[in-house]
Order: sequence, then structure tokens, then C-alpha cells
Amino acid sequence: MPPRVKGTNWVLWGKMFAAGAVCCIGGPALIYWVSPTEEELFLRYNPELQKRSLENRAQKEEDFDNFVKRLKEYSKSDKHIWEAAADAESLQKKGKITEQAKLMVEMQKRKDEIRSDGIRPVPGGSL
Repeated sequence: MPPRVKGTNWVLWGKMFAAGAVCCIGGPALIYWVSPTEEELFLRYNPELQKRSLENRAQKEEDFDNFVKRLKEYSKSDKHIWEAAADAESLQKKGKITEQAKLMVEMQKRKDEIRSDGIRPVPGGSL
């Protein structure tokens, strides 16, 4: 006699499909149902934090807008965004260094002018 061919186990497949549906649909639905909205989180703050958050909101929005503008500029170049950001950061650092060097030169000139005029500041005294 030939071996007996088993049929498809529809009960097993039904259980597997039901378990998959519970995981794939029920999991995100549970997370959506449990997570609080931004308004609910804001209302849970103490009044001092609410006040500070409202005061800093405009500055945070401006910072985010500047961040998005920089990302748009970086994306226009042929380089990857992180490489363009690193280049911009290095240019910014060089600009700060040159600015500090100019300030140091200016301070040295002021000191030289004071010394050449013969006026010496008194240590610990006020002018």
C-alpha cells in the first residue's frame, strides 16, 4: 500500500493566522491606546515647568527651523549629509578661531596704546 497522504491541518493554520493578526494589529493598537498625547503630557507638568516650556517654545521652534534649513543646504551638495555637516562645522570653528585671533590682536593694540600713553592701570583699582 502506498503511504497515506495527510491533508492540510487547517486548525493549525487558523491558529497561526489568528496569533499573527493579534501580534501585528493588536500590538500597535495597544501602543496607540496606551501612549499619552502631547497635551496630556504637558498637563502633567508642574506649573513652573509649564511656564518655562511656554517661554522657550518660540526659541525651540526657531532652532528647529534653522536645523531644517541647514539640512536642506547640506542635501543640495553632492556629498553625504554628515560629510557636508562636518565641513560646515569645521568652517564654523575656523571662523571662531580667526575671530578670537582678531580680538586678541585688538586687545594687544589697546594694551600697547595704554602703555605708550604712560597711563598704567592700578592693580585692584577702579578707573
